[in-house]
Amino acid sequence: MNLEKFFEKSWIDYIKVTPSAKKILDLLESEGEIIKNDHIALRTFSHPKVHLDLFSEYFISQGYLKKDKYLFPDKKLRAFHFEHQVNPELPKIFVSELDLSSFNENYQTLIDRLIEKVPEKATFEELYELGNPWAGGLTYKEYEFLKNESEYAAWLAGMGFRANHFTVSLNHLKKYNSVQKINAFLKESGFSLNEAGGAIKGSPDTFLEQSSTMADRLKIPFSDGSFEVSTCYYEFSLRYKLKDGKYFQGFVAQSAGKIFESTDLKD
Repeated sequence: MNLEKFFEKSWIDYIKVTPSAKKILDLLESEGEIIKNDHIALRTFSHPKVHLDLFSEYFISQGYLKKDKYLFPDKKLRAFHFEHQVNPELPKIFVSELDLSSFNENYQTLIDRLIEKVPEKATFEELYELGNPWAGGLTYKEYEFLKNESEYAAWLAGMGFRANHFTVSLNHLKKYNSVQKINAFLKESGFSLNEAGGAIKGSPDTFLEQSSTMADRLKIPFSDGSFEVSTCYYEFSLRYKLKDGKYFQGFVAQSAGKIFESTDLKD
């Protein structure tokens, strides 16, 4: 699977479960905006079959370079971002991983049972084609058990391996070229924003400002019926220039930690 197919599949899978993102895209394009994707985010577990290094191998083979590392101790996560070495116009890739060793034996056993559905020595391409290898093999009570300890784990259990979000680069918009403007537009258009830590995450001082919608909801099959879960969300980023005149290309852990909460299922 080359990058073109990866991006195409990612977007198609994404808008199937995140119709709000397609609506927002259409609204912005109807006002003459040209949308450029800043980055795509992926999630996984620190399990030998699906660990972060498996993702790294694929993106490095496609010309990406592993860049900065990010730690989220309160969420038991680590992450890296990747930038393409030849074509800087390609989206950055942000891959995070849940540290399973931070959870008790019962928790790990449940996740191990899910990952048993993943073929031995599966490549990233095979993993991504599978999507959700354990679909329907979990009870809703087990899903709730996962969610009580980690919303991230529950999201992976429900959604499988897919893009967690796409990101509109506000630097490339004309009318909605600030986080304040895009947030006002989204609210006026009836979309819910992630307000955790404030609707705007980051500042010019950190060289990155971000905001995001709250994830869509969708009923998916469990072994004991269909229940509603969080799917994916749309993010918006504005990057600022560093002292050398180049735009900051990394991420800010404090802000990203709050962005993760866009998939928190709240009533």
